[in-house]
Amino acid sequence: MSLITEENILNLLYSYNSWWRTGIVQKEFDKPIKRISFYEAQKIFCNNEIRRTILLSGARRTGKTTIMYQTISSLITKGVSPKNILFISFDHPLLKMCSIQDVLNVYASNVSSDKELYCFFDEIQYSDNWNSWLKILYDTNPNIKIMATGSASPILEDKVKESGLGRWITIQVPTLSFFEYCELLHIENPELPKGMKPTQLYLLTQQEQTDIMKKLSFLQSHFIRYLQVGGFPELALSSDDIYAQRILREDIVDKAIKRDLPAIYSIRNINDIEKVFLYLCYNSSNIINIQAICKELEVNRITLEKYIKYLESANLIYISKLINMSSKQILKSQNKIYIADAAIRNAVLMKDDITNDPTELGIVAETAVYKHVKAFSSDGLANVGYFRGGEKNKEIDIVAKYHQALTPIMIEVKYREDSKITDKDLIVEFSDVKLPNLVVTKKIDDFGLFKYKNGKSIYKIPAPVFLYLLGYVESNKLKESMHF
Repeated sequence: MSLITEENILNLLYSYNSWWRTGIVQKEFDKPIKRISFYEAQKIFCNNEIRRTILLSGARRTGKTTIMYQTISSLITKGVSPKNILFISFDHPLLKMCSIQDVLNVYASNVSSDKELYCFFDEIQYSDNWNSWLKILYDTNPNIKIMATGSASPILEDKVKESGLGRWITIQVPTLSFFEYCELLHIENPELPKGMKPTQLYLLTQQEQTDIMKKLSFLQSHFIRYLQVGGFPELALSSDDIYAQRILREDIVDKAIKRDLPAIYSIRNINDIEKVFLYLCYNSSNIINIQAICKELEVNRITLEKYIKYLESANLIYISKLINMSSKQILKSQNKIYIADAAIRNAVLMKDDITNDPTELGIVAETAVYKHVKAFSSDGLANVGYFRGGEKNKEIDIVAKYHQALTPIMIEVKYREDSKITDKDLIVEFSDVKLPNLVVTKKIDDFGLFKYKNGKSIYKIPAPVFLYLLGYVESNKLKESMHF
């Protein structure tokens, strides 16, 4: 008995596309809160002059599929016929055995043969030769628009380079920023100057700075929970943090490592990649020594480097490279590793309460800062990494070197009770006279411009304020560009 029949495929399509019968997207799928990534996708998807296929890439449960449902709802609201909108999840066992063309043939024969077609392909990496089919669809049907999701960034990007150049745009969907977390939980949203950037607070008067810090002082307690439970939407909304950690460990980490990566990369020894990920969790925010890891975990160098790349492709870790300040070139050197979201590390290491552990709080705070800087630089306009140099070869935690800017943004994370910085610190030595480097602090009253005898200066800003403002500015910029 054949599994791949027209009837079986059609039944699945009707199950996935309930709006064909009802005319609306189910409320539980069409979430009211929209991510920054949603607005980025809409800006491209709704552009009728320059047509591009959109690939949403991110870890499991970050909201990629929700962005597609929100887009479908928006199309129906604008008057697009519900039957001209097709959603397919290739994560389904039956659809994994079908080609995209098989599914489209069943759809055209039984649902709609209209030339205007909006396709939404979930977990597209599970469909054979998906990149070739998307290229064919794009090239042969000028009235088709496509949005797809995938949980393996490099695989998607490699396929884009192979056959999708000039046709596709990849949008990263990271876990919730702190601003999005606050929006999702309906935490107070104070009125702030829309164009204000956290890197430009030092230009305000002391009174204006104090006023902003007071307005945002309520964020402190919410930020501690954000560091604890992280930025996965479903888990952020959970009232049981310990249960949420278990779900994260089983439904996100385990499935990515034990199912997704082995399926995509044909990994045979799952235990080894599990050991590597566990090691990285224990050493998050540190520079890693490949030779030392090989010796401790008893894996060879080639395998270890492959596994680290695989974990990055699953959006479970960030690789932070050493930035060369004298040119755009990134030096080949030891990398720093950050777990992609603080909650992932907490869940794997089963740390259900880090609030009284200053060391742990410091690690996850630096992780959160790196994630935000990386996420808001995902348009490719900046190299984000770390810097090592000066007379004593010290380190600056995070550097964002914008390709068109002469001066990089350099950030030191001092999420501790004492954030003292002297003129001997590297963050001061490499600070620009006109644009002070940033020191991210713990206390809400630990802020302001600090000048040193050498003419350099740094600006201290509390972590919750810095991260909230990054998301606030980006969100407003995108909403205004879309007239939302």
